Amino acid sequence: MSDKEEEILRGGQGQVLDPETYRDSIGTMEQSGKRKWVFPKKPKGKYTNYRNFVSYLLLAVYFIVPFIKINGNPFFLFNVIDREFFIVGQPFYPQDFFILTLGAIASLLFIIIFTIAFGRIFCGWICPQTIFMESIFRKIEYLIEGDRNKQMKLDRQEWNSEKIWKRSLKWSIYVVISLIITHFMFMYIVGYEQVLNIVSDGPFTHPTNFIVMILFTAAFYFVFAWFREQVCTLVCPYGRLQGVLIDKETINVFYDFNRGENRSKWRKGEDRKAAGKGDCIDCYQCVVVCPTGIDIRDGQQLECINCTACIDACDEVMEKVGLPKGLVRYASEKEIETGAPYKFTGRMKGFAVVLVLLVGFLGYLLSSRGEMEAKFIKPAGSTFFVREGKITNTYNYTFLNKTNDKKIVTIKVIEPAKGEISSSGSSRITVNRDKITKGTINISFPEDAMKLSKQNIKIGVYDMKGELIDSYETYFEGPFKLQF
Repeated sequence: MSDKEEEILRGGQGQVLDPETYRDSIGTMEQSGKRKWVFPKKPKGKYTNYRNFVSYLLLAVYFIVPFIKINGNPFFLFNVIDREFFIVGQPFYPQDFFILTLGAIASLLFIIIFTIAFGRIFCGWICPQTIFMESIFRKIEYLIEGDRNKQMKLDRQEWNSEKIWKRSLKWSIYVVISLIITHFMFMYIVGYEQVLNIVSDGPFTHPTNFIVMILFTAAFYFVFAWFREQVCTLVCPYGRLQGVLIDKETINVFYDFNRGENRSKWRKGEDRKAAGKGDCIDCYQCVVVCPTGIDIRDGQQLECINCTACIDACDEVMEKVGLPKGLVRYASEKEIETGAPYKFTGRMKGFAVVLVLLVGFLGYLLSSRGEMEAKFIKPAGSTFFVREGKITNTYNYTFLNKTNDKKIVTIKVIEPAKGEISSSGSSRITVNRDKITKGTINISFPEDAMKLSKQNIKIGVYDMKGELIDSYETYFEGPFKLQF
């Protein structure tokens, strides 16, 4: 163990604690494997206010977006079952899934860059688990059971009338909220109209949907009523990922051990500097306010979600005792150790360049995505026929209109130029918005125009202005000819 690690692990009396024992004593799990329930104190302060604002904004977005439509399309819909996808009102199809894949990769890279630069800030400020837990469920718990001390007292006492009605009320509200969250989650999958229809029709009309709703509600209730911070500390893969991403130049919530050690209890009127004591008065407020139950003074830890509750708690204590704020603050480990200012490292720049290029390429794909996708496929087992000096092939066409407007199109052969198109219906084909239109056409060429038994051709789809919308390359079959 290094000298700096020993300094961090020193207790209030200056002794060095066994690091393995100390780590186990502050986790949410005891050494025996038994869970230690966390009763965090209600946070307050500047960063808590900022975080509340972000949480309420994101919650408003979550509950409003399902009802927003653009040009009649959902603002966001991810219907895997019916293969309907809408992002910002624009329809996407399985054929466009590579674009969504690139978007997912760009998002992952963005999170990686953000983690390299600012640590696990996503977990504490944006993650749905944290937002639902801290901004909804935890606040209900504070409202019904009180702050940390009252909750601990209620937990220890026997199941009397007070404990029964408080826990029953809390759990009942948790069930209702879990049910609401589940219904809104399904609105992002099948749309709010479908969800409202399922609810109005009743469980017996849609038993499968009802069972799925109940299962997801139970899952949400389990997570927020019991599993809680263990999602972050035991399950979430992002918590493990950050361990290989952060370095000494990553901005995180850090305890300034150079300034804080040696920690000692506060004595009014004492010259702490002359006594060889640091600014940390060992009040333990940074620990009791932590939603994952860690001690930020032990350095960077996997369980820390950068929620900043410890910053607000420490700043409040520092203000009361007349010491400078910032003993716990956003900083890099290198800044804490050496006092060097923060720098945008080469690794961060490299990731940023990759991200910009990927986002640019993604933007290009989105902007160049065609209005319509056309396919011309020969029916299985079909061949050609010759009539009146012309060779004719049959094709099944499929048109997918990716726009929000109805399209009226015509079909022409681009290459070779002598092709003729005939069909049983009108030469003008109507393709409704966000719909697939199918049909059959015949393409004919003069016998002397076909030099090969299988020749490549190119078919174009044009709008009423004569502009090419899409083209498709396929093959045309004819009689076998010997070439001399």
